[in-house]
Amino acid sequence: MMLPLIALFLAAFAFGTTEFVIAGVLPEVAQGLGVSVPTAGYLVSGYACGIAVGGPLLALATSNVSRKSLLIGLTIAFTIGQVACALAPDFTAMLLLRIATAVAHGCYFGVAMVVAVSLVREDQRGRAVAIILAGLTVSNVIGVPAGTAIGSLWGWRATFWVMGALGLVAILAMLALLPRTAGAANRPAGLAREVRVLGRQQVWTSLILMLMLMIGQFGLFTYITPLLLEVTGLDESLIPWVLLLNGVGATIGVLVGGKLADWKLMPSLIVMLALQAVALGVVHLVSPYPVPMIVAIVIWGGLNFAIGAPIQTRILAWTADASNLASALIPSGFNVGIALAASLGAAMLNAGYGYRSLPLAGALAMLVAVVVAVGSQAWEWRSRATPPLPAAAE
Repeated sequence: MMLPLIALFLAAFAFGTTEFVIAGVLPEVAQGLGVSVPTAGYLVSGYACGIAVGGPLLALATSNVSRKSLLIGLTIAFTIGQVACALAPDFTAMLLLRIATAVAHGCYFGVAMVVAVSLVREDQRGRAVAIILAGLTVSNVIGVPAGTAIGSLWGWRATFWVMGALGLVAILAMLALLPRTAGAANRPAGLAREVRVLGRQQVWTSLILMLMLMIGQFGLFTYITPLLLEVTGLDESLIPWVLLLNGVGATIGVLVGGKLADWKLMPSLIVMLALQAVALGVVHLVSPYPVPMIVAIVIWGGLNFAIGAPIQTRILAWTADASNLASALIPSGFNVGIALAASLGAAMLNAGYGYRSLPLAGALAMLVAVVVAVGSQAWEWRSRATPPLPAAAE
């Protein structure tokens, strides 16, 4: 079942690239649309809001649609959205088009996760989730730099034309490689049941872990460039290479995390959360020293994405009988966490704490996550609960 997963990966790569590449061409977009760079920044926050709010709503509204048809339809919407962005006449049109694309993005990742785990054996769920997540990490390593370079050479509109072509490739791959019955729409669980499964402790504690992970990741990553420049003292020309190494570490981490999720999900997750707390403490300690800092950043990046795969696998396993809303809340939760983490970092900096304080806040968040994970696992052992079976297909 590797080929169908590759088709899902390609679309994930396309969605991930269009979400993040805007940062690389933001000054050019601002100039081209006649707005300031801070105003153009709303293209980033608007996209995040579209994922967080629109994704779950669209997932509920399309619960009766076959999964293959829905995934292809969402990728078609993505492709049309990229072409429309390339032709956008003004900032308002661009913002609305970005938000519409983000709604498809939020729904896509939730549905793709469910389909991915349906295509593999139970003991391969973690690796299936990891392949979808790898689309995001590879988009940062390859897609964003390539899209930024294209924008620098031929203008920012060319970046979106290329994104549209990438979407077309993903559509053709899904048409050719996804089985017709892939993740066939389950018997509708109903809104009440979709909401009720969120009350399972394994689900809401996993969402807390997701939030803590985002604080540990984006509370620092949002401000990684000024930290490396002002505290570590790196030359500005070296920053892209450090970020590239971080992305490589993240890609390796997501694949390792998927395997660990299939092996011993909760023990592996608890250990990695603890290691991430240590890694963030090390980042704080070595931040004035270039070589140790670069090594620490790579390890930290790998752990960030290694932890994400088990968390998402756990949510999918414990909502298998009513997965539409819960799966859509995964990308939604990540984006809410990113926004909160960036805001927390800004508040700390505005309060007078330096950039070196940010990894300490992340380490504290990861220690909270360790306590929550250990408590959740102990609760599960005491209750002897087992994950639900998937809802019967129609």
